[in-house]
Amino acid sequence: MSLRKDYEDPAARPLFGETHPQDRICNLVLASVTGILVAVTLVSAFIFPKWPPNGINIFFAVAMSFIGVSHLIVIYWYRQGDLEPKFLRLIFYNAFTMILLCVVGNLYIHNI
Repeated sequence: MSLRKDYEDPAARPLFGETHPQDRICNLVLASVTGILVAVTLVSAFIFPKWPPNGINIFFAVAMSFIGVSHLIVIYWYRQGDLEPKFLRLIFYNAFTMILLCVVGNLYIHNI
């Protein structure tokens, strides 16, 4: 009996051994929450409080975009197997940092 499964989709194949369904659900939930908050923050930076947008809000949107791109690159490297499993903690840390940055940015943009 082989412990190795054949995966049709290369993205579904675990890099470092078999993963649990709970891990995959946790990753999807965290990615969804982070993505939604980043999208809301970027849209808010351009729309609120009025048109034309404030320069500081545009600067914040650009900074969030750069942080998001670097985060996606680390995730890509991890999925390719170029990074060790311990870097998953760094990915989670970056995701939570981005969530907190989005919350602070939305509070600032909406003058709360």
